[in-house]
Amino acid sequence: MMAGAMLGAAESGMLLLIDGFIVTSALLVAHALAPDILHYCVFAHRSNEQGHVVQLAHLGAEPLVQLDLRLGEGTGAALAYPLVQAAVNFLNEMASFESAGVAGKA
Repeated sequence: MMAGAMLGAAESGMLLLIDGFIVTSALLVAHALAPDILHYCVFAHRSNEQGHVVQLAHLGAEPLVQLDLRLGEGTGAALAYPLVQAAVNFLNEMASFESAGVAGKA
């Protein structure tokens, strides 16, 4: 069910915030069906589970944080979400040199 939801979200162009061992397990199934799904994934964290390290290596994924979590309630995604939101805000709202009136070299 999770893999199907991931495939549907990616098909709609949504960002997938991948959290922990169980979610990455579902992503492995989705990835086997549609390898391009990785273009929609942001990996929240690397859990302290050894299997998760292997999964991330298989996918060539580098998570945003490594906090040695193994709680299983989506805490890694909850902690990573503000980083993703900040990155989106920088891309959408940060002024360019031209719009900010920054002069070039004199």
